Amino acid sequence: MPRQLRIQYPWSSLGYYLAAPEHRPKWMRVDRLLGEHGLGGDTPAARQQFERHLEARRLEPGDQERLKALRRGWCLGTEGFRQELLERAEGRLGEHHSGALRQERTEVRAERIIGEELGCRGWREADLAARRKSDAGKLEIAARLRRETTLTLKQIAKRLHLGTPRSASVRLHLATKQPPRRVPA
Repeated sequence: MPRQLRIQYPWSSLGYYLAAPEHRPKWMRVDRLLGEHGLGGDTPAARQQFERHLEARRLEPGDQERLKALRRGWCLGTEGFRQELLERAEGRLGEHHSGALRQERTEVRAERIIGEELGCRGWREADLAARRKSDAGKLEIAARLRRETTLTLKQIAKRLHLGTPRSASVRLHLATKQPPRRVPA
């Protein structure tokens, strides 16, 4: 990566790896990284060779689809690892987190809520599609999703089979005006 690109992306640690030992945090293990690339010792020559190697790799044609995940995604790892991170993020996401991460966390939370609500009602997933769009139980689930997540009405309507977002909005508005029903035990 040319030095000017490293400067444009200040969050990269590459500048520290290429810097002299006195200009980087003491805890950084540059020798390990250089050793992984077959470069012996933390010397100016080894660091320059490492930089040339990375620049050559950057210029190589690559699998653009695989690289897309690195450029646009928030997580690199297995599906299980991603799910673990999403669970850990519960209630901890702030403004500094990416929109993709926040959206995915919202979707995971929504699925947990839907699972709880289905369980309380003794319903299966298929019951959401089979029940009427104006079903009181479905509307109660929708109301909870509106209160506890940032899902859009369009997403809720689609997930709960409530029809169009506009008709779901009307049904939900009317349902929230009425006193809540108790779920049968």
